[in-house]
Amino acid sequence: MNTTSAGAAGTWRELLGVRYAPVATVLAGGVLLEASNVYLTTSLLPTIVADIGGAEFYSWTMTTFLVASVITSMLVSRALTARGAVAAYVIAFGLFAAGSLISAASPVMAGLLLGRAVQGLGGGLLAGLGYAMIQRALPERLWARAAALVSAMWGVGNIAGPAVGGLFAQLDSWRAAFVLLAVLSGLLVLLVRRAIPATGRSRVEEPVPAGSLALLTAAVAAVALASVVPTGAGTAIALAAGVGLGVWFLRHERSARARVLPEITYHGRSRLRWVYLSVGVLAFGVGTEAFIPLFGQELGGMSPLLAGFFGAALSLGWSVTQMITASATRPHTVRALIVAGPLLLAAGLTGYGALQQELPGTGALVAWTVALFAAGAGIGLAFPHLTVAAMGSTDGAEEGAKAAAGINTVFIIANAFSAAFAGVLVNLGAPALITSAHYLLFGFAVVVAIGVVPAWLAARAVRAQP
Repeated sequence: MNTTSAGAAGTWRELLGVRYAPVATVLAGGVLLEASNVYLTTSLLPTIVADIGGAEFYSWTMTTFLVASVITSMLVSRALTARGAVAAYVIAFGLFAAGSLISAASPVMAGLLLGRAVQGLGGGLLAGLGYAMIQRALPERLWARAAALVSAMWGVGNIAGPAVGGLFAQLDSWRAAFVLLAVLSGLLVLLVRRAIPATGRSRVEEPVPAGSLALLTAAVAAVALASVVPTGAGTAIALAAGVGLGVWFLRHERSARARVLPEITYHGRSRLRWVYLSVGVLAFGVGTEAFIPLFGQELGGMSPLLAGFFGAALSLGWSVTQMITASATRPHTVRALIVAGPLLLAAGLTGYGALQQELPGTGALVAWTVALFAAGAGIGLAFPHLTVAAMGSTDGAEEGAKAAAGINTVFIIANAFSAAFAGVLVNLGAPALITSAHYLLFGFAVVVAIGVVPAWLAARAVRAQP
């Protein structure tokens, strides 16, 4: 069905009731594991490095995880077709649990990076399945609510990750945190067979988009490299290589036989490209979160645990706002929310950057929190409606599922690029941390503000339901 609004929307009570709660738990739980893991590890890293060494690979713990997630997020629809929904979920949770146990047992940084890569392979599948299964496992009236719930897990994960990681760091027990992730994965596997409806299996006609995967992975890796090489010519060369590979990826996708994103994305009159670009802009803004706990500790004088909670302010704004605005169905309201999203996100980042100072008082800390909450609210305004717009951009459940899975692929790709680019801006401002904060926050605010243009074009795709 080619619709872009929720029409007769279902209720939260129905989605979270006895009939659909197990499905919602699996869909949301898989995304929550993926979302929380990046920031949980970030909070644990000082403790990990003090224990096993490898400080020179500090930033690669996030990059390795995200690059692996990008790869498998592109294979979600193929996994569903070839293996069926139940088997795809079991494989995804199994990989995530195995990677968590490898990380927990790692005696050196190389082992941790391996574990993070395996975690990422499972996490990319879990996040993509969370979106792709909405259409297959739930009635249409619950799509908008389910999209909001699944999308909100990125915000909840960014709250839980720093908080749990900070707690285990405070207890000097980082290995137990990874064991906890493995246990949670096992519990969700037990629920999969009861909750997830079996789907048919068929031969995958399309080959794996190896060319696109290689180009995109290389582009992310090049930008990540720019964040660790000495500032100067090396940074510029690595960034130029990343941009060049990204452009090559897009050109290759247009004519490739096997693509990462649905074919309709590249049709001249399709607005799905603007939906994806808008999602990418919002996801790009999330890249600042990796450094918010650092600013809280070094500039705000907070403890690791308190800084972890402070780092969740942006995600809290995202989650709360999304739960409220997901029920909007009037086309003009939905259009306004989509366009307002990047504007509010940019304003919040700008405000937080302008308020940076060393050892601020209570009033300044409250202002920091309000600015970050507002930035997160910008994501919450637009994200659930962009997800529904993607689902309604094409006819047929199969194509709609591919378009929905593409939301997650775009989100992780943008998140990977933004995490790497954030490292570049912070390094440019070193050794003055306030300068690093200004470069990061103002630079990201400019990029997000430009995203109003694709958001306006995406909003034009929203129309009244026939």
